[in-house]
Amino acid sequence: MADIGAMRAAVLAQGRVVRVLLAAHDGSSPREAGAGMLVWREGQSGTIGGGALEWAALARAREMLAGGPEVRLERVPLGPGLGQCCGGAVTLVSEIWDAARLDALAGRQVFARPVAPGAGEAPLAVRRIMAAARAGGRLPKGPALAGGWLVEPLSVPRREVWLWGAGHVGRALAEVLAPLPELRLTWIDTAPARFPDIIPEGVTVLHSPAPQDLVAHAPRGAWHLIVTFSHALDLELCHRLLRHGFGEAGLIGSATKWARFRSRLAVLGHMPAQIARIRCPIGDTALGKHPQAIALGVAVQLLRLNKETRGEVADDGRNGRTPAAGGPDPGLAGGDRQ
Repeated sequence: MADIGAMRAAVLAQGRVVRVLLAAHDGSSPREAGAGMLVWREGQSGTIGGGALEWAALARAREMLAGGPEVRLERVPLGPGLGQCCGGAVTLVSEIWDAARLDALAGRQVFARPVAPGAGEAPLAVRRIMAAARAGGRLPKGPALAGGWLVEPLSVPRREVWLWGAGHVGRALAEVLAPLPELRLTWIDTAPARFPDIIPEGVTVLHSPAPQDLVAHAPRGAWHLIVTFSHALDLELCHRLLRHGFGEAGLIGSATKWARFRSRLAVLGHMPAQIARIRCPIGDTALGKHPQAIALGVAVQLLRLNKETRGEVADDGRNGRTPAAGGPDPGLAGGDRQ
């Protein structure tokens, strides 16, 4: 499936990316049909396997980003073409993605589009797949190529978790939450130096000198964990999330801190019922204040909440969202508590 969550996170961080999809294969292949990778100018995530196959695909993807075509369809013989021992051939589809193109997929479960030059109208095989998805929700198991068209199911992660802060508690949370299934973790802080040298697998890292501006890019139903080094930034994130909408939100802090935040958020125009949607403190206070203890308590909370709400539509915060203006209260700033 096309992982829309991973694509959106990569586009947010890089602007434009190329998704390289192993759409089909004949004979032996280093990966299965549906394997893919995301490529940007100075990096990548995911793999299509095959060593030489992947290196060649990476080079062509970066040519596309430098001014090449928007989409590329190619059949690559692995033996004679690349000197690999697999003996088969793979069909690769490479496409450029940006935020506008991703936004156009909102609400879709299946995506069909022409990928070959001169492709005409969608062939009957593609139209049948689309009709089955619309009528009964029967999605294709993987990508399908027909008549120069590609059709594939879209996978939107059940739970997007945005972690704000890469201090001691943030690092502990990332280590504990990253391996959990059904969670996709996006990790945000002010600069690359704030993050550890080794990022847990599957975690998308974003950095900005004004991380609060990234709230506007978060999915409406995402879950948020706020553990930054600054009380002023914590407050601004709460303020913007209440305006933007969220599924769940948790804030690290004491009862005293939360009482002050509730007062400040009310002054900023938020209603008590909306403010109460933010959980503070997070974790299990009985476990103590060690970063790993906090992380374990939060993980248990998230797993229980995920089980309780599985299958429900996440609240996007639009009902009863309050208009508010203003920014953080400079007088509330605190020291670095990482």
